[in-house]
Amino acid sequence: MYYQIIDTTIGPYFISDSGEGISYVEHVKDLENLSPIIATMEEKSTPLLEKASQQLKEYFEGTRKEFDLPLDTNGTPFQEKVWQALRNIPYGEVRSYKDIAVAIGNPKAVRAVGGANNRNPVSIITPCHRVIGIRGALTGYGGGIDVKEKLLRLEGVKTITS
Repeated sequence: MYYQIIDTTIGPYFISDSGEGISYVEHVKDLENLSPIIATMEEKSTPLLEKASQQLKEYFEGTRKEFDLPLDTNGTPFQEKVWQALRNIPYGEVRSYKDIAVAIGNPKAVRAVGGANNRNPVSIITPCHRVIGIRGALTGYGGGIDVKEKLLRLEGVKTITS
């Protein structure tokens, strides 16, 4: 597995290529937190990492609204179903956890949807930042609520509350 760290307008992002697809995209708050993950990887550019880096840079520049990358997320069948539903949320729009539960055909699985959202390994590409609380409030985000808010504002979402 290979990785790169790229600079963006909201800070560094860690991206990894498993050889099968992009396996991680994560906002880097502290390089020490990545130590266990990167200990088994090599920092090296690959064609897929270059493509992912370019697409992410375009996203942060506001010129890319969809990603075209192979993913290797290795989730459970339920998680994969949730993550696909997240990828179906259009750029600049938000959905609630309940909306996602309904979209996957399991309206009572709101908490489980939250758990799958929390375990999303490829943030931004699988836009877990587009999921908000039922009343429009920003809720947990692995990169931090401030990062979630910046991503939503980048996409032009104006009706969010903290």
